[in-house]
Amino acid sequence: MIENKVRELDYLDQLESESIHIMREVAGQFERPALLFSGGKDSIVLVHLALKAFRPGKFPFPLVHIDTGHNFQEALDYRDNLVAQIDEKLVVRKVEDTIKAKNLTEPKGKFASRNALQTYTLLDTIEEFKFDACIGGARRDEEKARAKERIFSVRDEFGQWNPKLQRPELWNIYNGRIDKGENVRVFPISNWTELDIWNYIKRENIALPAIYFAHDREVLAHEGQLVATSAFIQLDSNDVVAVKKVRYRTVGDMTCTAAVESNASTIDDIINEIIATKTSERGETRIDDKVSEAAMEDRKKNGYF
Repeated sequence: MIENKVRELDYLDQLESESIHIMREVAGQFERPALLFSGGKDSIVLVHLALKAFRPGKFPFPLVHIDTGHNFQEALDYRDNLVAQIDEKLVVRKVEDTIKAKNLTEPKGKFASRNALQTYTLLDTIEEFKFDACIGGARRDEEKARAKERIFSVRDEFGQWNPKLQRPELWNIYNGRIDKGENVRVFPISNWTELDIWNYIKRENIALPAIYFAHDREVLAHEGQLVATSAFIQLDSNDVVAVKKVRYRTVGDMTCTAAVESNASTIDDIINEIIATKTSERGETRIDDKVSEAAMEDRKKNGYF
């Protein structure tokens, strides 16, 4: 048992060291980086890693939240409390403002998600602040399009990603050279798995929004998924709504993120659930990824994170 524990901690140390190295590479290679923050567990781990990488100094980048207006309140409350606690700069830009400014048409239907519209707001924010690198919490185990992506992933002057034009990253050498107008999306925790994230959260005693732990919530059963009721979802007369004990494996918009039934009230409980499951968190809980076989890749090509 002791030997197994030592091996686990050594592995987490290696992942942590790699991620800190990547963040410091961003600080060294780019003039105007940013860390995209959603209030989800992966971006929370990124902030924790940034604290280790740059304290006692200030972060060499602001936190940036692209607010769709369809967020879980728990994630917003956590975001504001965290920023106040660590005393770092937070930039918030709202999709609602972009819709009005660009006269965009919002999606219609039962689960009318603004997920695709985030791209416009993100690209406008990159242009506004001239960000040349944006750090995000994507992991390769989440979804097959993300598995294709390099740690330093170049976007062209239109914010688009070409999966066929990626740079080699041999021996942990990251090439941040870009032309005018281009930017790089950086993924320091690419090589982590969902289980790694939770083991690290446990080891580092990182606080999380309560939404990640089992709680009672009013949900709508839809095509095998449990979606929280909210002002953003149109209920039909034949919809069956019930209060169930659930938790969230991933936190996106209320319109596109499903809960899972669970009694896991502690991190150890969650770790045991993840070990037993055979489905990735996005595969089980993200409605927007089920639009088509290539839904995520299509969004990424257009500038989505």
